[in-house]
Amino acid sequence: MYKVFVNESPLILTNKLSDTANNKYFLLNGSAINDAIDSLASKKLNEAFIYHPNHEEILKKFSKKIPLVVAAGGVVTNKEGKVLFIYRNDKWDLPKGKLDKGETIEECALREVEEETGVEGLKIENFLRTTYHLFKRNGAYKLKEVHWFAMKTNYKGALVGEASEGIEKVKWKGPGKIKKALENSYANIKILFED
Repeated sequence: MYKVFVNESPLILTNKLSDTANNKYFLLNGSAINDAIDSLASKKLNEAFIYHPNHEEILKKFSKKIPLVVAAGGVVTNKEGKVLFIYRNDKWDLPKGKLDKGETIEECALREVEEETGVEGLKIENFLRTTYHLFKRNGAYKLKEVHWFAMKTNYKGALVGEASEGIEKVKWKGPGKIKKALENSYANIKILFED
């Protein structure tokens, strides 16, 4: 099962019809995919399901209809146990960005966090999870697949938001402030703080 967020509403790609019980589900074809996305984007549905019997194929087939953009980012913790957040588009977010040709997912995650925040001396501790969401570019939907890593740093220098990426603020946040930031964040960022 894959959860793809469309304007904060889940579009669930599943190979289990039982997941779709009592819910509207769509088949894995171009027009049905567009109908599902439009229903979520316009808030006609709170969640939608796309069914395909083969779990191995479902994401591949979906990304044939909605082009895939691979990205990576980090949940960065400092010595005080605070987590690094960025503020852009009126929401609190985590640093991440698109994979460049020839770089590994890990290299991308480290590069993007440093570029977007100015934080140096990053070390990847472990892989956390992959999240999915749709975004619009030039009037067409794209599927963003973000690989998230837990990172540590001893960095104590200035935090510098990448202006060209629209980042207005970069802040270290402790537990109370994280909770507050997540009230004004994205569903796929909140997932990273569950458990």
